[in-house]
Amino acid sequence: MIGAIAGDMIGSVYEGAPAPVKTFPLFVPGSTFTDDTVLTVAIASAILHGEDYASALRRWGRRYPYAGYGGWFATWLFQDHAAPYSSYGNGSAMRVAAIGWAFEDFDMVVREAARSAAVTHNHPEGIKGAQAVAAAILAARHGHTKDQIATLLTDGFGYDCSSDLSVLQRRGGFDVTCQGTVPAAAVAFLASTDFEDAVRNAVSLGGDTDTLACIAGAMAEAFYGGVPATIQAEVLPRLDEALRTEVIAFATQYGVPLIETGKRA
Repeated sequence: MIGAIAGDMIGSVYEGAPAPVKTFPLFVPGSTFTDDTVLTVAIASAILHGEDYASALRRWGRRYPYAGYGGWFATWLFQDHAAPYSSYGNGSAMRVAAIGWAFEDFDMVVREAARSAAVTHNHPEGIKGAQAVAAAILAARHGHTKDQIATLLTDGFGYDCSSDLSVLQRRGGFDVTCQGTVPAAAVAFLASTDFEDAVRNAVSLGGDTDTLACIAGAMAEAFYGGVPATIQAEVLPRLDEALRTEVIAFATQYGVPLIETGKRA
């Protein structure tokens, strides 16, 4: 889950700009959290406190009204009883990381991921995107190989993860659907050598860089055993107290590697 937040912050300054080469600085003064982080924390908070997903998303989202939400989500956010709007955008996939950490059973993970998505993104593709990311995180946490994770994403969810990273880099551009974002983020992770490389791969794709790096970072954190301490030391101070407190509480409860303890929480 910290990997998702790190990816969001690192990618935040490159969204909409020309895709940077992979040697870009990881953090600059403008690196900040966006809606990806806020809503990732909202799902974690719902799990921590036994709150329904819709209520947690509204509670946290309204606390940060200018975090960069998409138009449909923003409309839903500020209407107390708004219905889901059949979205297949990548918002359902970028906020789901906590579910891959909080639950140990595959069936429970895909069920909870569907529940977290369906309050807004109740289109089958929106639900599938969330399920695929959460399932990949669970598989990575449990020691599955990259080949096994790729097979899970392809056979279990229909995402082709066989593209070459360089092909995706040349393609560039925005694709804010789950169908476009999840497999591209997965390729960025699968082609990586470590956590930092996964995030750099994702940002180098251009387009929706914060969300691509959020999803790739979430997978990489689980696979590589956590976010490096040097990166966490940049990420945590960039959160305000409310977000940071909730992240640390979730990490402590569900075993997300956290630099505060110097070991797995």
